Amino acid sequence: MVDHASAHHEREHFFGAAKVVAGLTILSRLLGLGRDVAIWAFGATLRMDVFWTAFTVPNLLRRLFGEGALSAAFVPVFTEVAKTEGPDRARLVLANVAAWLALVLAALLALGELMLGVWLLVGVGSSDQQLLIHLLQILLPFMVTICVLALGSAALNCKGRFAYPAFAPIVLNVAMIAAVTVVHVRGLGDDWGGLFLVAGSVIVAGLVQVAGVWWLLSRAELTAVLRLRPVLAETRRIAALMLPMMIPLGLLQFSAFFDRFYALIMTATESAPTLSLFGWQVERPLREGAVTCLYAANRLYQFPLGVLAISLATAVFPLFSRYATANDMANLRGAANRALRLSLFMGVPAGAALWALAGPVADVICRHGQFTAENAGRVAAILQMYCLGMWAYFCNHILLRAFFAMKDTRTPLRISCVLAALNITLVVVLVATLRVGAAIGLATAITASLNTVILVAVLHRRLGQLGLANVGVSLMRTVVASVATAAGAAWSFRAVATWTDGLGKTWGLDRLGSAVALLTAVAAGVAVFLIAVRIMGMPELGELLRRGRNQPSDTAE
Repeated sequence: MVDHASAHHEREHFFGAAKVVAGLTILSRLLGLGRDVAIWAFGATLRMDVFWTAFTVPNLLRRLFGEGALSAAFVPVFTEVAKTEGPDRARLVLANVAAWLALVLAALLALGELMLGVWLLVGVGSSDQQLLIHLLQILLPFMVTICVLALGSAALNCKGRFAYPAFAPIVLNVAMIAAVTVVHVRGLGDDWGGLFLVAGSVIVAGLVQVAGVWWLLSRAELTAVLRLRPVLAETRRIAALMLPMMIPLGLLQFSAFFDRFYALIMTATESAPTLSLFGWQVERPLREGAVTCLYAANRLYQFPLGVLAISLATAVFPLFSRYATANDMANLRGAANRALRLSLFMGVPAGAALWALAGPVADVICRHGQFTAENAGRVAAILQMYCLGMWAYFCNHILLRAFFAMKDTRTPLRISCVLAALNITLVVVLVATLRVGAAIGLATAITASLNTVILVAVLHRRLGQLGLANVGVSLMRTVVASVATAAGAAWSFRAVATWTDGLGKTWGLDRLGSAVALLTAVAAGVAVFLIAVRIMGMPELGELLRRGRNQPSDTAE
């Protein structure tokens, strides 16, 4: 018999942990935004396009391992071992997995650096290609530290400790901000050396992150001597789960990398207005700065996604795993239903508001230094396309973790393979047709939306009853509140901007008016949303804010 009181307490602990993760993630995202603003001040040039393309690699590895395959495979097995066989066996599993992970990563790092070195020796064409290779050589060791950090963070999460895993990205952002500050002060923004310094700060931060997670694992009595032999049965299970998971997650992350790499290839310059492809001369449709603008738009829409969606998904994944391990399908359905409702409750209004305020957001945040108003306009156009899929981005994190908790990796594999190919096709076709960077944002939104619809349908069939009627009612109310939110935010910005612009110019602060108007619009949008939610009597807001007292149990009706 299921102990409902115990299950309720456990559920509320993990959903409550999402608030802790969200708080630290907000700080991390704010610092990350400050870091990016400082780098955007170098402008949207081809040289910066190369930098952002190379910088995609550590981000790709972080999402693939830190928020993907490694954690998804490790958490269910480690949770089961800790629950059924005790802490001593759990420590041995962690030590065995860590040892093999270190060996594999060392081999991959050596191979990657060797290939990049050969590429340089064979010879590359332009100086921009040489810069790309050098930056990749500097950034590639981050693969090792981010994977070790991911493993340690997953173990801490299984013990209900979420603070440091959410805090670790702050270390990276602080290190990069320090490096960018040095570059600005020393006037190295136009030199390769400045970019190398920023890239090197990523590696330094990675080492500090690993030292921190190892210390906390020791405090939690989860450390043991690393050992390759014998290979434990649990390590084999984790590898068997992880390898197929890396394919769908890798394909999805490759799609993001392909977006920027393809944009870089399709960027026309005075010396290379066309691209030679199998003997054909293909016109490059994008302008210089395309990758920088694409990255900026991506970072802006990722802000609410990282603060809200990933925080919730990270916190509930161990909960999903515990229910799946105990074969408690009723509570798993309830937790998945609740997580989906909360994801839509946060994702739909975030996308609507950001779509309505895309222009002011891009102008206020991005337009500094050599980053022009025209470039800010390009960022806004791409951002609006991304926002069309915001609801799907929020849900996808929950849906993937629900499948992973049930140790089902084949379903996401098949779906992701098809959609990754579709996304690449859409990018190529839409860029050639629309001839703007916004085409890439539209392709991403379409692919993510299809992915969500398919995963929901499959999960509903797999669990028997996911409570889609309940989710649908909540979604309709959320859409109404979101439309009101977007309208209120847009009207507020126009109304306030007229007055504040004149005041800012009077005091010699031309940008002050837009910043004040934007903050007012955000506050107005939040107020309108809360009022609409209150009028419609939506329970989701209370579920997010309540600390566990008098909380209704999750149901999938």
